[in-house]
Amino acid sequence: MPEGERRSPRMTTIRIAPSVLSADFGYLAEQIAVVERAGADLLHLDIMDGHFVPNLSLGVPVVASIRRHTGMFLDAHLMITDPGRYAPAFVKAGADSITFHIEVAERPRELIKQIRDLGVKVGVSLNPGTPAERIFDILDLVDLVLVMTVWPGFGGQEFMRECLPKIEAIAARLNANQWLQVDGGVDNKTAPLVVAAGADTLVAGSAIFGHADPGSAVVELRRAAQASTRSGTETRL
Repeated sequence: MPEGERRSPRMTTIRIAPSVLSADFGYLAEQIAVVERAGADLLHLDIMDGHFVPNLSLGVPVVASIRRHTGMFLDAHLMITDPGRYAPAFVKAGADSITFHIEVAERPRELIKQIRDLGVKVGVSLNPGTPAERIFDILDLVDLVLVMTVWPGFGGQEFMRECLPKIEAIAARLNANQWLQVDGGVDNKTAPLVVAAGADTLVAGSAIFGHADPGSAVVELRRAAQASTRSGTETRL
């Protein structure tokens, strides 16, 4: 995009994406049904390999099992060192989008094409320490951008407010059809901040599945986020 040029204003539709990693896996189908009935827009699936991030999480069989129990959009966030190798298996299992981390992509354009050829949406994610400029040259090639507002690997971390300017910088360069996700410490207090900065898709784990009533938590989070679009919440630290 030429210097100084700005995209058309983006839509303010808010999407709520419960992060399955924080659900009670003993009652996973039931918990998914609860958030689906409450109006959640998609499910966020955190895939960790114990190498790119210091933890292990969902594998292909779990994604396939989730797909059998819901028709919701499944958003697979591959926090792994070799996303190109495993993307086909996750798509076959039922994922509707594959998001890779820019930090592990030596040839991001080739990786984007490889994933898109699988027939799903493509996303790119960046860690808190990675500058927004790292993905500017591929923004036009992806369907969504995921900004991590905690260091990936574990749930329940505190939201990093220093990431807000990054969200703003990316939002200014996206078009109306692209999603801007935020993941990490998103709750009723931080949701207005990220929405005011330009995010439209809120990934929340503990704030939803750690709630006594996950369905009510979905409704409350959406209400908090939408309040930001009406009130013009400031994003200053």
